[in-house]
Amino acid sequence: MNSAKISLFPILFFSFFSLTTFAQKTKIERVEPMFWWTGMENPNLQLLVYGTDIGECKVEISYDGVNLKCIHKVESKNYLFLDLSITNTAKPGVFDISFKNKHGKNIIHKYELKERAKQSAARKGFDSSDVIYLLMPDRFSNGNSKNDSVEGLVEKADRNNPDGRHGGDIQGIIDHLDYLQNLGVTALWNTPLLEDNENQGSYHGYAISDYYNIDARLGGNEAYLKLSQECKKRGIKLIKDMVFNHCASAHWWMKDLPQKKWIHQHKEYTNSNHRKSTILDPYASQVDKIQFSDGWFDKSMPDLNQQNELLMTYLIQNSIWWVEYADLSGIRMDTHPYNDPKGMSKWGKALLKEYPYLNIVGETWYKLAADIAYWQKDKLNADGYNSYLPCVMDFQLFFAMEKAFSEKQEWENGLVRLYKSLSADYLYPDKNNILIFSENHDTQRIMSTLQGDIDKFKLMMTFLMTTRGIPQIYSGIEILMEGKKSDGDGKMRIDFPGGWKDDKRNTFTAKGRTDEENHAFNFTRKLLNWRKNNPVIHTGKLIHYIPENDVYVYFRSNNKKTVMIVLNASQKIHKLKLDRFSESLHEYKSAKNIISGRDIDLSKASLSLKAMTPLLLELK
Repeated sequence: MNSAKISLFPILFFSFFSLTTFAQKTKIERVEPMFWWTGMENPNLQLLVYGTDIGECKVEISYDGVNLKCIHKVESKNYLFLDLSITNTAKPGVFDISFKNKHGKNIIHKYELKERAKQSAARKGFDSSDVIYLLMPDRFSNGNSKNDSVEGLVEKADRNNPDGRHGGDIQGIIDHLDYLQNLGVTALWNTPLLEDNENQGSYHGYAISDYYNIDARLGGNEAYLKLSQECKKRGIKLIKDMVFNHCASAHWWMKDLPQKKWIHQHKEYTNSNHRKSTILDPYASQVDKIQFSDGWFDKSMPDLNQQNELLMTYLIQNSIWWVEYADLSGIRMDTHPYNDPKGMSKWGKALLKEYPYLNIVGETWYKLAADIAYWQKDKLNADGYNSYLPCVMDFQLFFAMEKAFSEKQEWENGLVRLYKSLSADYLYPDKNNILIFSENHDTQRIMSTLQGDIDKFKLMMTFLMTTRGIPQIYSGIEILMEGKKSDGDGKMRIDFPGGWKDDKRNTFTAKGRTDEENHAFNFTRKLLNWRKNNPVIHTGKLIHYIPENDVYVYFRSNNKKTVMIVLNASQKIHKLKLDRFSESLHEYKSAKNIISGRDIDLSKASLSLKAMTPLLLELK
């Protein structure tokens, strides 16, 4: 008897200890989205719930207007996906979500429904009336040195390392919004701001480790809200850079994936072949297509599987959450063709249903307009595909601009490159909703390509600001910043001089700039601010004439105004005969030179053009 009593006690104690331990370790670590809104167009909401053994719990919700429709259990017992319906009777407020494990322990998570802002659905996205300023936050300005290095985030600040973090942050951007407003900028695109907790090279932000939190080294979510508010005060639209093709190997879910098919996994590491043409090629083999879309962009960037419905819903809701939370005017989607086409079509359609006037631009890095145009919304593609992506990036025109101002004109070269590129616009469903640029964070700086030639800079900027589309400039172009791709991305993406307190000079001010930099800045400012107030450039009809003798002439017109643009890329003074342009000049006899402010006589047979000089003329 005594031995029986002694042996029974450990068993009872172990059972009680196991029950207590199990009850204690059941906890909720994440619920995403963290909150939502009433009054959304789509009444459905899917919550990702993550926590130890949460998948073994029963779930109950009792709140007027909120119905729990379905519970998805997945391979990992630490996840649940809850399908909710938020009807139009639901009121803003906080309600309980009850999770009860098999041992009777009840965990309550309080979930908030916020009131949706009035007119949120009708928000106006960026468009051809805007000039977008692209900047890389880590390399722009350090407004708060206290967050340069943050506990819990691996990579620390090291400004001496070209490939390291330099300490630029959101506060630094806020500090210089007046500078951007003065320059004439009307929209701001920051490279990704979400947490990137890779142990090296995290400064660029394209390996995201948390889709709902701005990197603490950049200031966190509150700083981003402040940026949005400050932009709005200045009439600057905010565009968020998103990355859905891949996440970071340091993403929190990589330690415990919901499902094996949450990401693309292979028997051995498989890199994408980066052959974007396979998506469009009617003869492409499946093995090549799959390697392109399912291979990893990089070893530190696991490829997300947008064919997974739970993941796709997560990404769609994440986008809507950020638009609503941060009051965004647009989204830029990184490496758009690398994503699953059907998944991204679903994504675009869902966003536009919620926000009909929001603009979304995808990175469509192809050399030919025929390939780029495939990805624009409502393109009549042979395979019937509709991307629901309103705006595409005109890389064909970018490649033309790289060479057009540095070549002597021949049949295919020089300014003819610009003419030919634009002549392919018949391929696009929406010719005005195309992003145009001469450089960005992934390309060589245009001033390095132009070998620092300010005359070529002025020709290029005049073209960029007056042709069709939405012009985007990259931080520092207004002060002729250079950077060579051959030196590596880190060295190419140099810090903006004056963005750090210990910088030797501050190019945010006229005093800190050289005479040539001030000349370039003032030229850019005049051009941008003129463009801002001239709808004829935003949506006016474009008529261009085949370049001759290194001179390219084109007109923009509407029922109120006609503008004549002349680009003389010749090293010589040129007499431009005006009779060739009679169909555009009509009865106009004079013009105002926007750049010089002088009046120009157009009643004569020809117009004298200075060498390497643009003319921007408002016709009278």
